[in-house]
Order: sequence, then C-alpha cells, then structure tokens
Amino acid sequence: MQATVDSPLGKITLTEQDGALIALCFTPDAPDRMPETPLLSLAAAQLTEYFSGARHSFDLPLHPQGTAFQQQVWSALRDIPYGQTLSYAQLAARLHRPRACRAVGGANGKNPLPILIPCHRVIGADGGLGGYSCGIEKKRFLLALEQNAMK
Repeated sequence: MQATVDSPLGKITLTEQDGALIALCFTPDAPDRMPETPLLSLAAAQLTEYFSGARHSFDLPLHPQGTAFQQQVWSALRDIPYGQTLSYAQLAARLHRPRACRAVGGANGKNPLPILIPCHRVIGADGGLGGYSCGIEKKRFLLALEQNAMK
C-alpha cells in the first residue's frame, strides 16, 4: 500500500508492507494517493507534525530492507537526537568500526526511509554537509528545520 503526502519539500510517497513502513521517497510527479491504512494515516500525520516543528521523533513501525551492516547503521542513525549531527567518522566509531567511514556513508546513502531514519543528521568531519541521496538542498532544509525548532 502507498500514500502520497504533501510536504514543504514536495510530494513524499510512503510505502507500507506487512504492517510496517518500508520506503519513503520524494516523488514530485506522483499521483495523489490518500492514506488507506491506519499506519499510512499515522505516518502522514507524524510527517506533518515534523515539518511544522511540533514532532521531534517518530513512533512508527519501520522495516527497511538491507544488509546486516546497513541495518546496524540505520539503527544507529535513529539514536542521533533531533537537531544534532554526527560526522560519518563519529557514526563509524559508535558502531565500533572506526575505519568504516566510507561504508557508513554508503549505508547512509541507501537508507530507504529518509527523515524517519534521520540520515540527514550525518555530516562531514569538517562540518560540511557531505552528501544526501535525496539532494543536498533537502538535507540543508531538514537540518535548518530542526535547528529552528530547537530555538
């Protein structure tokens, strides 16, 4: 099942399978699809609250598909507090794999549930934004949204 949610960053398509969210994609040309399940309705509501600055964490069942290492990275991403950032090196160190910065970056880039699993909170060691699979402008927006909501 899928639903389309309007956001300040454009249309977002949410995909649910077996009672959990498995994907969140920015889909500017997607047809409007109203949430048809309680989970998709809840996810749409929580995203609306997030974009308004009223929600700082998500309480949704997530089931991203990936390797064991990707799952470890995505789990660690969920531990980065709202409005804060970590470098790729810091995230690798948290996983007890300090030399795995590039692998962490690769797993970060394959996150199928951006925003819900906050890969935008990972930046370069020099404080630069690094990359973002959804586009650097979206990453900049999300970081600014969280910083402004913390004020």
